[in-house]
Amino acid sequence: MQQQLPESELQRLVAKAQDGDTDAFEKLYLQFFLPIYRYTAFRVPSEIAEDIVADVFVKAWEKIHQYRTKKGVPFGAWLFRIARHTVIDTYRHERNFEEVSEDLADPDVLNRADAHVKNRDVLRIVRAALEKLPRRYREILVLSYIAELPHNEVARVLKMTEGGVRILKFRALRKLEALLPPDINDRS
Repeated sequence: MQQQLPESELQRLVAKAQDGDTDAFEKLYLQFFLPIYRYTAFRVPSEIAEDIVADVFVKAWEKIHQYRTKKGVPFGAWLFRIARHTVIDTYRHERNFEEVSEDLADPDVLNRADAHVKNRDVLRIVRAALEKLPRRYREILVLSYIAELPHNEVARVLKMTEGGVRILKFRALRKLEALLPPDINDRS
């Protein structure tokens, strides 16, 4: 994973991008592409995830002049809001797919066929349990674990307090644990 740039450096790049500096925007793109892609790919089928991520960054470029540091929202949170709304808009226009793709397993983690099958089975079980969670719980877990955002970023994306995120995340994990079969830890 790429080293996270400090907020001050991100703000410097944003200011340059707002002045039309495409190189600065490219650095922002490289910084946020993977987390935005993970977030999106977990929410939609993989065959359209790249298109959605491209839309997110096009929208960000078109609207970067509207971003204001004075509002106290980090650029990453602002970008994830765009991603979240783009996914929601995609669902409004295309209702013919499920939210979570069955092909999300990462083949680079373990290359043995039996391990891959086992991982897919566990992933299928976890996804099915996630689908049973309330939307807000699912959103917290995806932003925290799939997009790997820290609590303060999740709070800004969802427009809640950091303490509220921690509480909701704890409740979501407890609810998810209750929905998973008891032997799930034996399978992983």
